[in-house]
Amino acid sequence: MNLASLATWWFALIIILISPALHAQNAIPPILQSVDIEQKLNAQIPVDAEFKDENGKSVRLSDLLKGKPAILTLVYYECPMLCTQVLNGLVSSLRPLTFTPGNEFNIITISFDPTETSELARSKKLAYLKEYERTDVSRGWYFLTGDAKSIERVTQAAGFRYMYDQKIDQYAHGSGIMVLTPQGKVARYFYGIEYSTRDLRFALIEASQNRIGSIADKVLLYCFHYDPSVGKYSAYAINLIRLGGIVTVLLLGGFILKMRRKDSVNHVR
Repeated sequence: MNLASLATWWFALIIILISPALHAQNAIPPILQSVDIEQKLNAQIPVDAEFKDENGKSVRLSDLLKGKPAILTLVYYECPMLCTQVLNGLVSSLRPLTFTPGNEFNIITISFDPTETSELARSKKLAYLKEYERTDVSRGWYFLTGDAKSIERVTQAAGFRYMYDQKIDQYAHGSGIMVLTPQGKVARYFYGIEYSTRDLRFALIEASQNRIGSIADKVLLYCFHYDPSVGKYSAYAINLIRLGGIVTVLLLGGFILKMRRKDSVNHVR
């Protein structure tokens, strides 16, 4: 087989191997090809955007941040499945968290369906406050509705792309939540419908610039690193080694000091 024939054979083999992948990509419905949650870390959410809260009161996002980090969830209240799973997953991860909405952080839930009403938002809030099973969180979790312009400003800034499917009268959208800084900048993304309590805690502490959390949290954060490609915190090997070295030095120092004190006591005797 000459070189030209060999090259032709390899080219044909590559085409055969990648054809299923190309076919699968083309098989994705057009509406889903426009759906995504694009990471825009450090992007500024328009905090001057106006919405209606669950009581029908006009509010700006800046009124709800109140100088604290916030968890942002973009859903629509009449979603038959995925949005419910997102909010259920959030509640499950929040229950073990010692931080409380309204104290250390806030939660802002926005419907991206401009036809939904404050009454629907209030009903959804009552259901999830009951599901949360923790007192005094009502003042820290907001369920908002708004017009198309305000919704578009927020979703575009957050990288949240969704589409309305007229055939089934539903929205196609991704699943995930975001953590905002007190200034309304996107600090972290968490994808899917289940979220690690530890990772949420880390994200809120970092977003607050370490204004919340304990000394132990700060030590743990030194050992864990946020990986934006997967939206999770993973052990940071270099810092683990460094921390191990520091602990070893401290233990050795303590042992030497203890031995010296013991020798001093023996000499006095």
